[in-house]
Amino acid sequence: MSTCKMSTCKMSTWEMSTCKMSILRSLLIAVMCFLAAPALAETIDVYDNHGGSVVQYNARWAGLAARGVDVRIVGPCQSACTILLGHIPRSKICVTPAARFGFHLARRQDATQMLWSAYQADIRGWIDAHGGLKKDFIWMGAPDVYRYFKRC
Repeated sequence: MSTCKMSTCKMSTWEMSTCKMSILRSLLIAVMCFLAAPALAETIDVYDNHGGSVVQYNARWAGLAARGVDVRIVGPCQSACTILLGHIPRSKICVTPAARFGFHLARRQDATQMLWSAYQADIRGWIDAHGGLKKDFIWMGAPDVYRYFKRC
């Protein structure tokens, strides 16, 4: 195997071509190794999140879901925060003992409908079994939260 030396000596056209191919092959291998390396999953911690605009939270969680983030619920996620349940697959959500979801009626009917549509049937069933959406919060915490989400 020949090596490519950068020196003041003269190389033949064939040696120069071989050297260039060796460099290109090394670069190609390096790029392939980089692309084949597993991507590190980004983890978003959710805690003490009191919600806000359902439309803004919907857009935020849609973008984070497109990036494939993992979500760790480590405290309260209430109101508009709960729309994440419609975007992040359950396999990418984990909960800690302090995790709690707070569900309630939004101020606007269209926002309430957006939230309700985001919840899967079993979550809607849990909400209905606990009195349905009302002005006041319904809190899902341990042990109920463990029925729907894996522990971190």
